[in-house]
Amino acid sequence: MSAKRKEDSYRDFVLDQLCSLEDVLCRSMFGGYGLYLGEDFFGIIHDGGLYFKTDETTRANYRNRGMGPFTPSEKQVLKSYYEVPVEIVEDDEELVSWAREAAARRGKGKGPAKEMS
Repeated sequence: MSAKRKEDSYRDFVLDQLCSLEDVLCRSMFGGYGLYLGEDFFGIIHDGGLYFKTDETTRANYRNRGMGPFTPSEKQVLKSYYEVPVEIVEDDEELVSWAREAAARRGKGKGPAKEMS
């Protein structure tokens, strides 16, 4: 399976896990995908990983589970986005809860220009 098809398959899985969350949109960006809840940018799917927006109050939930920040390259680290643990991704109810919490973090971004399915 090509890397693009594998990434698309993971994206589809994540979106399926989040299907009970209304207004989730996915937009292609920088070789991965951005996730929005309504107008709020809250997640990144990149290279087979899912990363949610964090702040000082939620980051410990990720660190305590051994998760690290989003590092798209050796020179770039986005410390406000942390990888979501696999056990959370695989539990749709927990994933929806974590997604809601991520979307509620400060620093809201503009909504997506278009929806991807």
